[in-house]
Amino acid sequence: MPAVLRLRQFRRAQKLSPRPRLSPRIAGPVLRECHDCGLFQTLEPLHEGDAADCRRCRATLRHGRENSLDRTLMCVIGALVLYIMAVQLPFFDLRAVGRVYQSSLFTGPRNMSTDGQWEISVLVMVTLIAMPLLQILMLLTVLIGLRLQNPPTFLPRVFGWVTATRPWSMVEVFLLGSFVAYTRLQAIAEVQVGGALIALGGVMLCMIAADAELDAEAVWDLMERRGLDPAPDPPSSAETGGHALIGCDTCHLVLRAPPRYPCPRCGRRLRFRKPQSLVRCTALLAAAAALYIPANIYPVMTVTRFGHGEPNTIISGVIELIDDDMWPLAALVFCASLVVPILKLASLAVMVFAAGRGSVTRLRDRTRLYRLVDAIGRWSMIDVFMITILVGLVHMGFIANILPGMGAIAFASVVILTMFAAAAFDPRIMWDRAAAAGHDLAAEDLETASPRHETGLGQKA
Repeated sequence: MPAVLRLRQFRRAQKLSPRPRLSPRIAGPVLRECHDCGLFQTLEPLHEGDAADCRRCRATLRHGRENSLDRTLMCVIGALVLYIMAVQLPFFDLRAVGRVYQSSLFTGPRNMSTDGQWEISVLVMVTLIAMPLLQILMLLTVLIGLRLQNPPTFLPRVFGWVTATRPWSMVEVFLLGSFVAYTRLQAIAEVQVGGALIALGGVMLCMIAADAELDAEAVWDLMERRGLDPAPDPPSSAETGGHALIGCDTCHLVLRAPPRYPCPRCGRRLRFRKPQSLVRCTALLAAAAALYIPANIYPVMTVTRFGHGEPNTIISGVIELIDDDMWPLAALVFCASLVVPILKLASLAVMVFAAGRGSVTRLRDRTRLYRLVDAIGRWSMIDVFMITILVGLVHMGFIANILPGMGAIAFASVVILTMFAAAAFDPRIMWDRAAAAGHDLAAEDLETASPRHETGLGQKA
C-alpha cells in the first residue's frame, strides 16, 4: 500500500478555529510520485494553507490554495503592466562633468555585443527580457484560456513549459546585480535610479506572489475536467500488461504505461528516470570545472579613469569592495561568485559519485542538498548582470570607461553549465541505486512515518 503523506499546516493561529472548509479543487485522494526520491504515495485531501510532504525525503509535493487561479491571474496581470513600463522607462542616469548618460534594460546587452561579447548579450536578453515575458504570457494564456467556453487544446502543452522555463527567468537576480552595480557607479559619478528599476522590482514581487499562489495541480485537474487531452487515452489493462507505475515529470499524473508513452494529461513523453542522468551530469560538471579556472584568472572587466586603469578579476573586485569598506556587499559577491559555484561543483560531484556506488549513507540529507544546489545556482549570475550594467552605462571616453573581459564569458559559462548539470541529475537515482545495491530503505520510511503539524507561527500543534 502506498504510504500516506504527512500534512504540514501553515494556518495562522487565529484561523485554527473554526477549521477552514475543504477546497473542492484539492479534495483528493490521488496517487503521486515524489519528484525527489521516487516514492509513490497517496495525496490526502488538503485544506487551505496545508502542504503535503513526502514521508521519505520531506520534499513538498503540494500546497493547498483556495481561489488559486483567480489570485494568480491578478498577480500575472500586474506583472505584465509593470513589465511594459520597465522596458520603456530609463534604468539608470549617470551624471558626470555636466553630462547625463542614460541607460535602459537594453543598453547593457547592446554595448556588450558591440564590445565583442555577443554571448553575454544573448544570455542577458534571454534571462532578463525574453524568459520573464514568456512566463507572464504563458500563464496569462493558460489562466484566461481556461475561462473560455471552449478552451484551446494547446493549453496543457503551454502550461507544461511554465515550470520548465521558470529557473531561466532571473529578474530577482538582475535586481541584486543592479544593487551591486549601483554601489560601484557611485564611485565614478552621481547616479540616479530610473523608473525601470522600480517597475522591475514590481515585476519581481508580482511573480513571486504568483508562484506562491499558483496551485499547479488545480490547473491540471481543471484541464482534465474541461476535456483538454492533448494525447491518446491511457492504455488499457490488457495493453499495459506487467508495466509498473510511472509518474509524469511535467503534470505528475501516475498511471501504468510503458516508457515514452505520451502522457494523456499533458502530452509529454513518460519516462521512469531522466535519460543518462549520471553520464550527462558528469560531462557537464567536467566542462564547468575546466572553465572555472579561466573564469577566475582572466579579467571580467577593465575599468579606466582618465586614461589609467587595470583589469579586474572576480577576486580583485571583492578585494576592492573590502578596501572601500563595503563588507556586506563584498561578502555577497564572494558568496555568489566564488562559494556558490564551488559548492555546486563539489555537491553534484559527491552526489554523482555516491549514486554510482549505490551508497545509502545520508540519503535524505543528500536529497536536501540537491534541492539547495538546484535553487541557488542561478544566483551566481549576479556578477554577469553587474558587468552588463556597468558596461552599458560607463562609456565616457577619456573620463571613465568600462570594457568586458574574457573572464566574464568563462564565468557565465560555468553558471549555465552547472545549472544544466543540476537539471540533468535525477535525485531519484540515488534511492534507486541504494535499493539495487541491496540496502533496505524501509527504515527510511518508518523513521518518518508519524505526521507532524505546524502552525503558521512555527509552533507544534
